[in-house]
Amino acid sequence: MHVYVNGTICPAHEATVSVLDHGFLYGIGLFETLRVYDRKLFLWDAHYARLCSGLFALQIQPAWTREELAAAILMTIDANELRDAYVRLSITAGSEGVGLVAGGYERPSLFVFAKPVAPLAVPPPPKRLQTLALARQTAEGQHRFKSHNYLNNALARQELGARPDVEGLFLTHDGFVAEGIVSNVFWVKNGKLFTPSIDTGILDGVTRRHVLTLAQQLSMPVEEGRYRLEDLLNADEVFTTNSVQEIVPITEIDGQSLPSTYGTYSCELHRAYRQSVATSE
Repeated sequence: MHVYVNGTICPAHEATVSVLDHGFLYGIGLFETLRVYDRKLFLWDAHYARLCSGLFALQIQPAWTREELAAAILMTIDANELRDAYVRLSITAGSEGVGLVAGGYERPSLFVFAKPVAPLAVPPPPKRLQTLALARQTAEGQHRFKSHNYLNNALARQELGARPDVEGLFLTHDGFVAEGIVSNVFWVKNGKLFTPSIDTGILDGVTRRHVLTLAQQLSMPVEEGRYRLEDLLNADEVFTTNSVQEIVPITEIDGQSLPSTYGTYSCELHRAYRQSVATSE
């Protein structure tokens, strides 16, 4: 694998980050995970907007324009001889030394990683959901950022183990449905689409937001709110979303089978999602 490091491409084993970088010392940094289809950055405007919002909140001075970041991504996938790729773009606070800073960060670092992805099956292979004993922590600030503070997710992955056909389901400390380890969760009941609201402390996923837009375009009734696990267990159909796997249907939750795996809403939204990929610029 070749990676992009502050303007240059190098083999991954040669890439370095300073031990004085506050991304390393304190987890002060942000990342975006996105899909590239045939060298097209899917939902790039939404990813870039979320990234900029996070940089502003963390007082990291952006050193790259939208176009420069897109160029860095394309340079990275070209270096890895890819056209379809999983991309992770990371911006760290930069080398500031030991000790927290009161002001902003003016010397951030940029890293871009790209790796191949297998063609998605149609229909996509379903997964199972398993409720985690570990609760979803509250956001570190006013909102949850896609930050380098990823310990909650890492511990959840350790709890779940290496089970690619299972996604872990976070509940909040007070028992409301939150999100998956690497996904947002949706379900359908009596002809309405439900998903947890942002005030539960979840990440406002770019794919989550795109699916909500698609649902609106398809005239599907949608509700965002706070829901108990029982609401999810009583659903007619359930699916999860993220940028790499798109829309993944769920067969069962905690060993309890769902009435439908490839339900009407799941299938319609999957078709609409694939169409949006095909027509993206």
